[in-house]
Amino acid sequence: MYLQRISIVNFKNIASQTFNFKEKINCFLGNNGVGKTNILDAIYYLSFTKSYFNAIAIQNIKHGENFFMIEGEYLINDRKETIICSLKKGQKKVLKRNGKLYEKFSEHVGQIPLVIISPADRDLVIEGSETRRKFIDAVISQQNKTYLKNLIAYNKTLSQRNALLKYFAANRTFDAFNLEIYNEQLIDLGSKIYEVRKTFLEEFIPIFNAKYQIISDDKEQVNLNYKSQVHEASIKDLLEKSLEKDKILQYTSTGIHKDDLSFEIGNYPIKKFGSQGQQKSFLIALKLAQFEFIKKQSGLMPILLLDDIFDKLDEQRVSHIVNLVNNDEFGQIFITDTHLERTENIINKSNKPFEIFKL
Repeated sequence: MYLQRISIVNFKNIASQTFNFKEKINCFLGNNGVGKTNILDAIYYLSFTKSYFNAIAIQNIKHGENFFMIEGEYLINDRKETIICSLKKGQKKVLKRNGKLYEKFSEHVGQIPLVIISPADRDLVIEGSETRRKFIDAVISQQNKTYLKNLIAYNKTLSQRNALLKYFAANRTFDAFNLEIYNEQLIDLGSKIYEVRKTFLEEFIPIFNAKYQIISDDKEQVNLNYKSQVHEASIKDLLEKSLEKDKILQYTSTGIHKDDLSFEIGNYPIKKFGSQGQQKSFLIALKLAQFEFIKKQSGLMPILLLDDIFDKLDEQRVSHIVNLVNNDEFGQIFITDTHLERTENIINKSNKPFEIFKL
């Protein structure tokens, strides 16, 4: 599977551009602010129907315009596919595959598997648990539609339970029967989500560890641990024990929506004790593990987007990444960089067809 051509109109700072791509390596080179990352984001949009960098869809329309449109032509299993995503101010986003309109965007997620590695990934290290949960959910949801359906239903039920708790507080009342209806749904859906996450991470963590050891040349020990309140108690018990606390806080304080991942280096939090290079290596290993997992699950070679990943890495780490990319584990790769010479040296070491776009 690979993206042969993309046309972008009024997306972020891009007025109108069309690119034809090589099957293996495509590089966008230029100074900061010229739109390299925006091109990668347009490619990402065609897979996920949203921006990787700005979740507010209307803010992705170019200033002064009232719509954007992205069209991609793919070759998937020797069959040509066309994906079009567009948005006009005041209207709903439109997504089409081969001219056919999608009713639910969730039906499209996973059809064009893709992994992005970007400086924005540092949020996984520095931000709260929600960011890391979203990472887990995004990886699983690409190929597990039942999981995605259960996750959407769980979050809706959670929101309804929280609204009921607020209503109780505002009106100084309590209705155990109505609350129990939401509890039962959270127990059922949450238990299913927990089991899938647990099984996924049991498979994912060894892949991650192997990738990091390659990048670091076996010189550093890292850990990735799944943290969940459900390890110690059932969701039913958690909800019962936290009832009085939830009534005071007016939200649901326990459950799988509190799950987290701990990132460690040498048994210490990488956020506090890891260098910039080590943190970046950790995140690259995390995303390469995501790539391998999705490839195995989908039977397709995901598209790989590398946004400015060589910065802050020493030559040895860069060399190990290039060696990884140079083997046949990867399909089509898109790279952005500000250093022409650095990128040319990297891709010239590869034996893959490549194209350089100077912006």
